[in-house]
Amino acid sequence: MTVKANRYDVAIIGAGMGGSVLGAALSRNGVRVLLIDGGVHPRFAVGEATIPYTNVSQRIIAARYNLPELTTLCTLKDCAKNISPTFGTKTHFGFLRHEEGKPQNPRETNEFHTPGLLHEAHHLYRQDVDAWVFHLAVKTGCTPLQNYKVADVDFDDSGVTVHGEDGSEYRARYVVDASGHSSPLAEKFGLRDEIPRYKHQSRSMFTHVMGITHTDDLWDRKPEHTPPVPWYEGTVHHTFNRGWGWVIGFDNTPLSRNPLCSIGLTVDPRVYPKNPKLSVEEDFADITSRFPDIERQYAGVTPVREWVSTDRLQYSSKQTVGDRWCLLSHAAAFIDPLFSYGLANTGDAINRLAWRLIRACQDDDFSAERFDDFEQWQQARFHYNDEIVNAGFTAFDHFEFWKAVFRVWVWGNNYGTFRARAGLTQYQKDARDSHFQDLEKGQNLGFDWPDHEGFRHLFDTMVTQVDAFQAGKIAAHDASEALWAELEAADFFPKPFGFQDRSVHFMSPKPPVIAKSALWLSRHGDPQVRKMLMKSGRQAIRLRLSGSKIF
Repeated sequence: MTVKANRYDVAIIGAGMGGSVLGAALSRNGVRVLLIDGGVHPRFAVGEATIPYTNVSQRIIAARYNLPELTTLCTLKDCAKNISPTFGTKTHFGFLRHEEGKPQNPRETNEFHTPGLLHEAHHLYRQDVDAWVFHLAVKTGCTPLQNYKVADVDFDDSGVTVHGEDGSEYRARYVVDASGHSSPLAEKFGLRDEIPRYKHQSRSMFTHVMGITHTDDLWDRKPEHTPPVPWYEGTVHHTFNRGWGWVIGFDNTPLSRNPLCSIGLTVDPRVYPKNPKLSVEEDFADITSRFPDIERQYAGVTPVREWVSTDRLQYSSKQTVGDRWCLLSHAAAFIDPLFSYGLANTGDAINRLAWRLIRACQDDDFSAERFDDFEQWQQARFHYNDEIVNAGFTAFDHFEFWKAVFRVWVWGNNYGTFRARAGLTQYQKDARDSHFQDLEKGQNLGFDWPDHEGFRHLFDTMVTQVDAFQAGKIAAHDASEALWAELEAADFFPKPFGFQDRSVHFMSPKPPVIAKSALWLSRHGDPQVRKMLMKSGRQAIRLRLSGSKIF
């Protein structure tokens, strides 16, 4: 084929989940898309734990870009039926704190049960879901180009030329790099910061295994120390000083026939430096052996694929958009996966980028200036994620401090989910895209909850206390008390949830708690929160009573 024949509106480098969903959204709306990948599907990928916001962002993409097929990813039942019975359930975020040489203290645990009445989350078996999304992109009209190694990308006033290592060339008006860390555009333009601009540091090691001991079987504990939802039915986080390990089960629901479990660690390399004499498995065993109950969780497992080890996970880019190009999500930067932000952020980025690209194609204007809002948001989003993850790593070794940080993250992210869902509900009534564009507004760019000054003040207090503790200016106890004082005084937490009660370790907003919250909100609290939660609750109940799929 000649260069002239290989002409497209948008070339996407990287056909993982982000690149494929973006390609499908563009193609379904009349954009000629070339979807390039250096490998083939199916293949292993990380980023397996979702959060409720992931679900909502996918539903918004489905509605906004006429991709109803994408809602398959939003329920475990549909994933098992239409993709494969390999997905795990995720009914909560669970955290258990550990100290070296000591058994896990049952009083030092947290669990937030994600309210299934309102949202759903699950564990994605990525090799299956990524292949499914790639095939969806092809079905919508994307031209696939797998096993294609990009040698260079050239730009001129009229477009972009993608050069393959095989000597072939493809022409497009715009290029999106969704390839991840090994970004051709980041390398070409020298975009990577030599020292990542982020505060936290972590390295990682991980694999898939069989034979994991279920977390609930590790102990026989008193009822007051047993969470309302079994540990193994959600994402289990084992936390310790400057690190954490994960247990992501794919075998924790009757809907799955997958016997595997994802396990891994991320640790601060300044505290746990790599030992070049150890294999990855030996490195993993060396760190987990310091914590008796973490070691018991992982004992006797059988890896079913090679172990993967990284150096520092974090990287950042000086710039993420330019004339006729963009770095999408993990091609631009990466943050530790502690709070499972990866796919949620990617969904948000696709929502913000796709409509801008569709209009750029219509106007034949691909200048960097018209994508500047996307650049500002994407950089701010990475910064927000870094601050909350750095706070978590800093507070891990001080349980009261960690409890407070945990609450800031949980409620900020949950309210952001309610806010996004409200925009979708309005769109479903009148099909006005302005509802989605309104979600991009807010004075606190990059925040889960971008339009509430009370939450901004609470978040800033957390960052200030974390920074002061890290600098050795205050003790952990004092930092914790300062943050708790702000938490307890805030009027934008629904009190029955237990966010402001230090004695509550397991937060489970099941229907009775939601009902109590509705009564409390009708009489107390922040007006913005009251209006949002009352509206969301009524909508969820109507859908449930009508037999519709919840959100």
